[in-house]
Amino acid sequence: MEHGPAMRHKTSIEIFTYWDHIRGPYDAPLRSQVEPAAVRHVLSDLFILEATPSDRPRFRLAGTKICNIFGRELREEDFSALWAGSQPDDPVKIANGVMAHAVPALINATGYSVTGRHLAFEIVLMPLRSSREGENCDRLLGSLAPAQNPAWFGAEPLEFLALDRSRILTDDQVKAGEPTRQTAPFGGQRTSKGPEWSEAFRRILPWRASAGGRIQ
Repeated sequence: MEHGPAMRHKTSIEIFTYWDHIRGPYDAPLRSQVEPAAVRHVLSDLFILEATPSDRPRFRLAGTKICNIFGRELREEDFSALWAGSQPDDPVKIANGVMAHAVPALINATGYSVTGRHLAFEIVLMPLRSSREGENCDRLLGSLAPAQNPAWFGAEPLEFLALDRSRILTDDQVKAGEPTRQTAPFGGQRTSKGPEWSEAFRRILPWRASAGGRIQ
């Protein structure tokens, strides 16, 4: 895996730390465990996607800052609509993979305005379950944070995002030590995903592994 911190933006780190805390020893928390008051300082940077029968995740909720970035309300819009015309399949596969395998992922992307201005973004995708009975995760908590805030940002809506790279966020990368093992009342136990699991995930998601083991 790539060395150094996986997440660099304060918003990404804060919401991931919160999600990691509320899931406890399990692979994903319930949607009802996410308390808006607990993350109100980053709420405008957050969104929730929901799974659909067509395997095209759509926005259930989107923070005001995210809607302003794209110049429109995103609720009930497909996640694929944010991405460049030739790219929607890859981000959709990543989002579906996060829910299907109950594992968080990090996306680095570049946003482009209609005039060609561009800005780097960090996107964290974290699985959620809407009920205790659900075997698979059917929700996804995400954050979208810009690398910087240039003068034009916010005044000129983004036209689309372009995927730069993506990676799995494993327990080994984000937290030292083994989690406490318990019998999970819902979903799966939280485990440290090893090489075999990572290889299986790579075959499903559009991520490329270099000779050095870096997931891009």
